[in-house]
Amino acid sequence: MLAAGNGYLLGRRTYQDVLGHWNAQDSPFRDALNNAPKYVASNTLAEPLPWPHSTLLSGDIPAAVAELKQTPGNDLHIMGSGALIQSLSPLGLIDEYLLCVHPLVLGAGRRLFTDGFAPTTFDVADATSTATGVLIAGYRPKP
Repeated sequence: MLAAGNGYLLGRRTYQDVLGHWNAQDSPFRDALNNAPKYVASNTLAEPLPWPHSTLLSGDIPAAVAELKQTPGNDLHIMGSGALIQSLSPLGLIDEYLLCVHPLVLGAGRRLFTDGFAPTTFDVADATSTATGVLIAGYRPKP
């Protein structure tokens, strides 16, 4: 998945967390993420951004994302960035959700679909179970 697509769309916090973590690891993810185009949605960061191939999106973020979606080619992936997802989803700017469901109950945490999220039905695009019991499922909003 890291090699596919036109790049990644990240919120500020995810961008800073991912940058700090993966650039400190000896992992194939580091090179894949460093070489991929990254679009960072933030009204607090300033250019130049420290991670290679990073472009800052500021101001009207949904309009900037809508423009990126018009770019021919593969998909644009959002990693983490729950607040960004919550701002784009009501505008129909998310084509598919790829969710990893872990067989663990923590009892608390952030919700991706918060109160006020419009009722939405989804089609299952794909589902895979891993050896550790994690369910990786892709969902597309129904038209």
